[in-house]
Amino acid sequence: MSLLLRALGLRPGYPRRVKTASMSGQPIIDNKSSRGGVLMSHRNIAGRITLSVTLALGIATAATAAYPEKPVRFIVPFSTGGGTDLQGRLLADKLRAGLGQNFLVENRTGNGGLIGAEAVTKAAPDGYTVLMTSASISLNAVMQKKSIRFDLLKDLDPVTWVSNTALVLAVHPSVPARSVKELVALSLRAPSGLNIAANGVGTTSHLSAEMFKQFTKAKSVIIQYKGGGPSGLGLATGEADMLFNTPPALMPHINAKRVRALAVSTEKPTAWNPALPTMNTFYPGFVTDQWYAVFVPAGTPKNVVTTLNAQVKKALDAKEVREFYRQQALDPMGSSPEELTKLIKGEIAKYTDIVQKAGIKTR
Repeated sequence: MSLLLRALGLRPGYPRRVKTASMSGQPIIDNKSSRGGVLMSHRNIAGRITLSVTLALGIATAATAAYPEKPVRFIVPFSTGGGTDLQGRLLADKLRAGLGQNFLVENRTGNGGLIGAEAVTKAAPDGYTVLMTSASISLNAVMQKKSIRFDLLKDLDPVTWVSNTALVLAVHPSVPARSVKELVALSLRAPSGLNIAANGVGTTSHLSAEMFKQFTKAKSVIIQYKGGGPSGLGLATGEADMLFNTPPALMPHINAKRVRALAVSTEKPTAWNPALPTMNTFYPGFVTDQWYAVFVPAGTPKNVVTTLNAQVKKALDAKEVREFYRQQALDPMGSSPEELTKLIKGEIAKYTDIVQKAGIKTR
């Protein structure tokens, strides 16, 4: 009772004595015993109780209401046709089928995916704005830590780690190395090392090249290209000696024997080409991934996060989705929110260390 009175704005035990006027029937405070307190009429108390119960029921209803009850914005912060967009549209279609509401893909591009991600952080945390993004979001948290306008770990809630793909270490056929050990030995013998192509400053391709230099002590030169397509072409034409790039960008060149794959950057061998060894085998800790994940604005109800997590996992088990992932050299993941948080924290710590050791300027 004491707690209820406090919740209603009353002080337990006061006023201690109340006199009732015989004519009006209204309560009269005995100032000597009320100690300055204010007595509420039974009508006011009842009103407060009714309001409190109504608010409590409203909150409970909002938390347990069927989700979704209207279309959901599905933000993809990259242009149409890319890896994030293709997966996003596939998942949006499966979510629509599973939940009975449209998941409307909206491409909010710019600043390496940050414009779309920031828009999601500012959206209402009600489950009706969802973000599908890539590993670039953790890279940007490091490379643009001075200018980024949101906190990845505080302003977005994780839903699930959707998929993962390796970066392939490939060389031009003119490079006389058919294994990682031979490549490293060649890099160490060359006066200025080998030329390493990269997909642009701050990309997973670039930081994988920096990791190669740091782990092997090779004095290689990194050549920056504007994207995975141009860097793959640069390797295929012999402008560069080696490159870390995603399988879809390299597969046409590998199949045409214009480049030669030596290893993958994931912790374990990939389903795409399990015969390729991992860099982690030769240099423990050398792990870089191009991953994709789903987030919602921070504070989104847990039941919504649970629903989205379950539906994405269900979608990843669909036969046609698995076939799509196989063709794209992607490994479906379907993690818990906690596992995605662990991934993000590890990525930020890893790339912060690489950037600091390489002396790369952040902004």
